[in-house]
Amino acid sequence: MNYNETLEYLYAQLPMFTRVGQSAFKANLDNTIALCDLLDNPQNKFKSLHIGGTNGKGSTSHMLAAILQTAGYKIGLYTSPHLKDFRERIRINGQMITEQEVVDFVAEHAKDFETINPSFFEMTVALAFNLFANEQVDIAVIEVGLGGRLDSTNIITPLLSVITNIGWDHMNILGDTLQLIAAEKAGIIKPNIPVVIGEKQPEVADIFTQKAKLENSALTFASEEWEVEEVNGQWSMVNGFDYFLDVTATKNSQLTTHHLQLDLPGTYQLKNIKTVLCAVDELRLQGFHITDDHIKTALSQVKTLTGLHGRWEIINQSPLTICDTGHNAEGIQEVLKNIARVPYARLHFVIGMVNDKDSSKVLSALPKKRHLLLLQTRYTAGTGSRKLKAQS
Repeated sequence: MNYNETLEYLYAQLPMFTRVGQSAFKANLDNTIALCDLLDNPQNKFKSLHIGGTNGKGSTSHMLAAILQTAGYKIGLYTSPHLKDFRERIRINGQMITEQEVVDFVAEHAKDFETINPSFFEMTVALAFNLFANEQVDIAVIEVGLGGRLDSTNIITPLLSVITNIGWDHMNILGDTLQLIAAEKAGIIKPNIPVVIGEKQPEVADIFTQKAKLENSALTFASEEWEVEEVNGQWSMVNGFDYFLDVTATKNSQLTTHHLQLDLPGTYQLKNIKTVLCAVDELRLQGFHITDDHIKTALSQVKTLTGLHGRWEIINQSPLTICDTGHNAEGIQEVLKNIARVPYARLHFVIGMVNDKDSSKVLSALPKKRHLLLLQTRYTAGTGSRKLKAQS
């Protein structure tokens, strides 16, 4: 198969959560373990960071990858989902996996897939881990796909576990209370492995504290360690087109202050920066050479270094068109805070959501004076083709 045929094979023949929903979610890690056993357990051949949470884990993963890359380390980065190109999921020093590497991996292990019957995500995790081991990355930043405890990425033993926050998402799988969701996310906390929790939320803080105590894992709440605020309360315009976010970050215990200019201008990054800086503190304790200049340089060019897109990203000036991947009630609330900072005469929304999301909460949060275009994607079985149904 060529590359396009390989993607058709992956999308059409393997269960994919965004297409078939809950039936694609496996209640154990057996398939991932079996796949990695066949690959001589590549996950044990590189160091890693494990990043989970409801919102912000993608931005946090990319910022940490950018900082480590700027500090001179060879960095693997695994994230999901992708926006335009499947290969966005798997990168080394910001460069996507090649089409040929995808083709070769599937061709070599197609018979194994028939025996093990892995899901789309399980196969993709195995592909990423295999590449990172073969390329001998210094450290890989691994983003959790869904939940934590039963996520395919949870076969790694990282240097550090990070959980950004807990919100309402995937309730049909993770549970219908914040406590149940938090317990699933806490499943990435490993014995004797330090853990950073981005936000200390009263409803779920005890879940993490108890799990960390059970696993003898040192726990830090980033929101108690760092204060981050905007310098001017306004975005800075660069080249008449893109925005930067100017912030100061102060570590409470040491009065250490950074002045940072982020190329990820969404104000929700103020939360993520605390998590990132707290993770960097832990990595420094573990011997990683990361200077303040590395942090400052990396955070000013995360998009360039890692290829990150879709975080309050301006794709056109006239009319002003902004894309954001906020996809649940909490995420949309953050998007609305940013919209409130932008002058406009008429507001249009184009929204796409997979069917496990609570679209009613998202839609009810939108301003009343707006034009809304809803898009529904339908897959044609066996062909991988998609049809769009639009409704105004």
